[in-house]
Amino acid sequence: MGVHEGGCLCGAVRYETLANPLRVTTCHCRFCQRATGSAYMFEPIFRAVDLRVTQGSPSAYDHRSEGSGKLVHIHFCAACGTKLYMTFESFQTSCGVYAGTFDDPNWFEIGDRNSKHIFIEAARHETILPPGIPAFSQHAMTNNGEPEKPVVFEAPKVVGRGMTS
Repeated sequence: MGVHEGGCLCGAVRYETLANPLRVTTCHCRFCQRATGSAYMFEPIFRAVDLRVTQGSPSAYDHRSEGSGKLVHIHFCAACGTKLYMTFESFQTSCGVYAGTFDDPNWFEIGDRNSKHIFIEAARHETILPPGIPAFSQHAMTNNGEPEKPVVFEAPKVVGRGMTS
């Protein structure tokens, strides 16, 4: 466990997490692709009380989710534009950290019990999904909080055109 620090590209905003993540989500949705400028977002999820800004003051951009209709609050450095973490209208006690902003982005474990891939139907073609990790065609739960059923691949799965599960 312990304290793990991170921050923005220019150093104006710094944060620390005070616990291990509750879970780690790899999200392949179009929002996360656009927000990261990459194929997916790698996001450890923490209790909101376990994230503390230690230097500077991040700005926030409020985005209405196309899926749930709820607000996602994206906290970023106004000086350099680095996205640091997100808070959620629908999950007010949680926050998701952009994993690449940690000083050591490899400090937390990823395994079949604490991680998942979501929105794999929107994943970039040729993305390789790992075996043993729950994967969901869209979100892991419905808008009313009911869990969806994951698929778990026995071997690495290469996402192809038209893949839905």
